Amino acid sequence: MKTAQEFFQELIMLYRPFENKLNLKLARHNLQRAQWTILYYLYQKGPASNVEISHYQSVEKPTITRTIHRLEEAGYIEKIPGRDKREKRMKLTEKGTAVYQDVRVAIDHFEQEILKGISEEKQIEVIGIMKQIRQNINS
Repeated sequence: MKTAQEFFQELIMLYRPFENKLNLKLARHNLQRAQWTILYYLYQKGPASNVEISHYQSVEKPTITRTIHRLEEAGYIEKIPGRDKREKRMKLTEKGTAVYQDVRVAIDHFEQEILKGISEEKQIEVIGIMKQIRQNINS
């Protein structure tokens, strides 16, 4: 098998088990990965529009809209005024920030567990590789 083929096969084989285990961890907090990703984005980047979030996740805006609606119902995010009347921006509520910080502890532990035995240098190298691949896909 060619190296590129093996690389992408391993990537595919990694994704589903990772997402399944992540969802099990998140389920303890009544969250799913798609919701967690939005909480993460808003915590890291601050208020954002549905379009910004959909670009970040590389998914369609209606998908983001449904997920945001669930997060609003849970009281984790709220709408705030945008630059003009048509733009809706989202931000974390106090409850959303507290949930993010609580879940972050569990996710940090999970991530450290699955990265056991991989040096920080190798992790940084792989991060760079993934960023380059994403850039190549998007160009």
